[in-house]
Amino acid sequence: MIKNVGGVDRILRIVVGLALISLVWLVPTNWGWVGLVPLVTGLVNFCPAYTLLGVNTCKVNPKA
Repeated sequence: MIKNVGGVDRILRIVVGLALISLVWLVPTNWGWVGLVPLVTGLVNFCPAYTLLGVNTCKVNPKA
C-alpha cells in the first residue's frame, strides 16, 4: 500500500473518526461505528477511495 493520505487530511480523519465513534455512547445509535472508516484510513495513511479517484494528499519524498 502506497501512502496517499497526508498531514492535515490525516489529522481530520482521525478527529472525525473519533467524534463519530463517540456518538455510540452519547446517542443510542449504531451509526457512530461508521467512524471506524476515517479513523482506520487516517491511522494507516491509505484510502482506497483516493486510489480509485487518483487523489494523493501525501507529500512525496523524491529521494525515497
